[in-house]
Amino acid sequence: MQVNWNKSQILSESEKAFRQLTDYCNTLPAETLFFQPDGRWSIAQHIQHLIISTRTATAPYALPRFVVRWIAGKPNRPSRTMDELVAKYKLKLASGAKASGRYIPARVSASVGKEKLLLNWQKVTSTYLSTIRKRWDNEQFDQYIAPHPLLGKITLRELCYFTAYHTLHHLNIIKAHTNTRNEPHSISSKEV
Repeated sequence: MQVNWNKSQILSESEKAFRQLTDYCNTLPAETLFFQPDGRWSIAQHIQHLIISTRTATAPYALPRFVVRWIAGKPNRPSRTMDELVAKYKLKLASGAKASGRYIPARVSASVGKEKLLLNWQKVTSTYLSTIRKRWDNEQFDQYIAPHPLLGKITLRELCYFTAYHTLHHLNIIKAHTNTRNEPHSISSKEV
């Protein structure tokens, strides 16, 4: 039986996932990062998607708790484990769910620059981690919920799990494509 991550594990696993994405993308040439084929996301767009989703995931941790409760209500069940949450997410993806609306990144121009794009990613992830570190205690993660576009209302502990897993999910897509081709790489938006 898997137990829920505590606050220390949430922070360390999230930080590790964020760092792995940053480190891998730092090894890629800019032309690979920004290559934009028809009908597919560039690697830069995947990073931008993660910036958008991680910034959005930070909101419930940054808002006053009474606002979080007013917006989403109270949890009616215990938090899922990481494995249970990932299984639910994979089931949604298998049934055709994908990014929509504001979570679909616009084309990212190479003029943005690799360094600036990755710096934006690092700023967003730093804010996410510091907000959790400073404002939340371990027990509170199970006492509040937030809406998620694919998973419905999830506890804030589950949102932490999702954010870490979602980063690794996109990193694995990026790696699969960059390791199997000898040309500039892209990722299908269907793989989100």
